[in-house]
Amino acid sequence: MLFTDRADAGHRLAESLGHLQGEEPVVLGLPRGGVPVAFEVARALGAPLDVIVVRKLGVPYQRELGFGAIGEGGVRVISDDIVRRGRLDQADLVSVEHAEAAELTRQAERFRAGRQRLDLAGRTAIVVDDGIATGATAAAACEVVRAQGAARVVLAVPVAPPDAAERLRGSTDEFVCLSTPFAFSAVGEWYQDFSQTPDDEVVSLLAQASSAQSAAGPESAAGAPDGTTGARTAADTAVAEETDVAGETDVAEEVAIDAAGVRLTGDLTVPAGALAVVMFAHGSGSSRHSPRNRLVAAALNEAGLGTLLFDLLTPAEEAHRSNVFDTETLAERLADATGWLRGRFAGPIGYFGASTGAAAALRAAAAPDADIGAVVSRGGRPDLAGPLLPAVRAPTLLIVGGNDPLVIDLNREAEAALRAETRLEIVPGATHLFEERGALQQVADLARDWFVSHLAAPARP
Repeated sequence: MLFTDRADAGHRLAESLGHLQGEEPVVLGLPRGGVPVAFEVARALGAPLDVIVVRKLGVPYQRELGFGAIGEGGVRVISDDIVRRGRLDQADLVSVEHAEAAELTRQAERFRAGRQRLDLAGRTAIVVDDGIATGATAAAACEVVRAQGAARVVLAVPVAPPDAAERLRGSTDEFVCLSTPFAFSAVGEWYQDFSQTPDDEVVSLLAQASSAQSAAGPESAAGAPDGTTGARTAADTAVAEETDVAGETDVAEEVAIDAAGVRLTGDLTVPAGALAVVMFAHGSGSSRHSPRNRLVAAALNEAGLGTLLFDLLTPAEEAHRSNVFDTETLAERLADATGWLRGRFAGPIGYFGASTGAAAALRAAAAPDADIGAVVSRGGRPDLAGPLLPAVRAPTLLIVGGNDPLVIDLNREAEAALRAETRLEIVPGATHLFEERGALQQVADLARDWFVSHLAAPARP
């Protein structure tokens, strides 16, 4: 299903939500791209519209892994399991939450322009976004909405990948999604117009909706005076990731891989004449749909290298976030998937690992029969590969952001422990997710050059 733009998606989504009109719901749009969709839904249902401003709390040395989320009204949703497994102390929790709370305040005040947050106590809340990639932000938003007192939480989106949709069905009272295409790469590919939604548009739409509700009656203006807070949300990050995928290549083939007794889904792209294939081991809070990894994969494809992006955890396993730390199991699955790939491709194979996926890649590369040609780690946790590092024989490139001090220290220790050819590259000014302008492209360039040099270069005499 292809949508003309977000307004078109909102019109179509509203048709599937008509059964909720009698419940007098509140419609909540995830900023920024979800608000134009939510605007049309709210107008069709005659419901009040607001933003749901949330901020994911990321582990300090592994930002894409959230140990919780915060929302307005002092709502905190914390995963004790992630806190324990991540060995976070109280100072870590306070530092991250303080920084995110400040951003939360700023964004909510900007979007609402002085209006109060709508009270959700006892209401049916419809959380709306323009689409879902991994679903982490949407899931956090639903948790925050429930904690704010909503009696019933409905998540509604135009499009989502099948695996993310399956996960989200279990975390809401109702999940409405118009399309779950099997060959999903990014939300933007399902829109003819997926231009970014500026802050001013969000402010304008919320003001229009508020005026319309005020004209219809006083009930819509019911708010909660709570010292509102706001932020550049995890949803903003997701929108940026989903729209900033320049150079992404078409998926040549979606494949199913049996690994360690589990059936995994992957996207295999092998350019004509490819001399090598790079397998991607994704980090926590990510998936094969991650635009960050797909941007890197695109650079490799353009250089004539094949890529295999696949998920090392099933949707059910991903629901328990502590599984991302089980790097031994992840490495076993990566090794089995490598065996599957060798049955289809005779050339050299490399690993690209991110965050905890980097630890899995290094563990798999340390196996006596691994025969891996090269490894690249982006913002990796090589410390989770521990005593196996000296056994890695593949040339290894460690890439870390210059503003990611904890991970820099972990990678320096790994550099000292590795016995194979190793290089540590620090990208100046970059944070853990390399979200800064041009930072991820530097990662792609470094990875491309490393793999071309070690996998596809002519053998030296």
